Amino acid sequence: MPSVGHASSRDALRLRGLLDESADSPGLTIPSTGTPLVDLPDAPEYHVVVGLGTPAQNITVGFDTATIGATLLQCKPCAAGDPCDKVFNPSHSLSSTLYDIPCGRTWEGCPITRCTTPGCSFRVTHNGSLVFNATMEKDTLTVAPSVHVRGFRFLCMEMMSEVPADGTSGVLDLSRNRYSLASRVSLSPDTVAFSYCLPRGAESQGFLSFGTSRPELAGRRVSYATLHSRSPRRNLYFLRLIGVSIGGVDLPIAAEALAGDALVEVQTTFTYLKPKVYEDLREVFRLSMSSYKVAPSSGELDTCYDFTGLNGVDVPTITLSFEGGASLELGFEQMMYFSDPHNIFSVACLAFAPAPAYGSGVSVIGSLAQAYTEVVYDLREGKVGFVDNRC
Repeated sequence: MPSVGHASSRDALRLRGLLDESADSPGLTIPSTGTPLVDLPDAPEYHVVVGLGTPAQNITVGFDTATIGATLLQCKPCAAGDPCDKVFNPSHSLSSTLYDIPCGRTWEGCPITRCTTPGCSFRVTHNGSLVFNATMEKDTLTVAPSVHVRGFRFLCMEMMSEVPADGTSGVLDLSRNRYSLASRVSLSPDTVAFSYCLPRGAESQGFLSFGTSRPELAGRRVSYATLHSRSPRRNLYFLRLIGVSIGGVDLPIAAEALAGDALVEVQTTFTYLKPKVYEDLREVFRLSMSSYKVAPSSGELDTCYDFTGLNGVDVPTITLSFEGGASLELGFEQMMYFSDPHNIFSVACLAFAPAPAYGSGVSVIGSLAQAYTEVVYDLREGKVGFVDNRC
């Protein structure tokens, strides 16, 4: 697990790209593993294995609900000296279903009209150096042996100057973009677009599912929140936070001061609340934890305790409530960030912080708060649901 400093830095980079409106806009189950990041602040943290092409080439990819609007894949050829055995080879001789999107075909997903080749290709450079060549392609995506998404659009990145060190080959786009994998799932009134359960760390396993039955039809208890859109970030998944309670008692703060948009995010670690809401939560939490040894702050996490040598810890439950009737109840390991992830009786910090000012009052529900919970994206009905203790 990355240090608080690493996680905070990654969160800051991530949220500025997602929320700073003055910046540039950026039927099956697949096992998912959690590999906390160390090196790359924008690399995927959760991984699945999919197949691409016909016959399928198996590749390991991350998944993200807040991408730039395209699935990004490292492809051959690779830069000299870089590992190249686990990336996709976009060769017509190796895939009978590969389709090169022509330049200027905006209706097929090519975002540019002036290209250097007949295909939808361009170069990405930085300070005069090549970062990668990029080509927009379509091919068959296999997410289970008998489940295929034909004509799936993705951005092939070749000759990358920097590649992920964790063995992944790219990021699956699960955003609300019309070309995303989430938008390509065939839905019926009894199914949801996708859901996931995020593992707590590399030693545990979660899942990513597409087009499966609504959890309530399978007898699981689920609560749903209404999905909102927020301009100009319409690709993102926003809910409306309407309540925060601790130990079953609502925070003593006016509803109009608390309520606001909340972004559901899988690549941001901590949960960020409006500054006044966070201050009230912190005050009540500190009062309830007054019998425990206080530890120094760690980065932006300023409420920390030393549980070393204890046999038990009594921590009040934090519950986040959303418009539409959903609630997300956070247990000990969902609300605390541990210095030793394998030992809860170590130094731990409340995994909440004030939301950044550039976010215009948007709260962020990070991946730690979502751990162990199945998060259900019902795009047909415009809602997001929570099922407790699913992984």
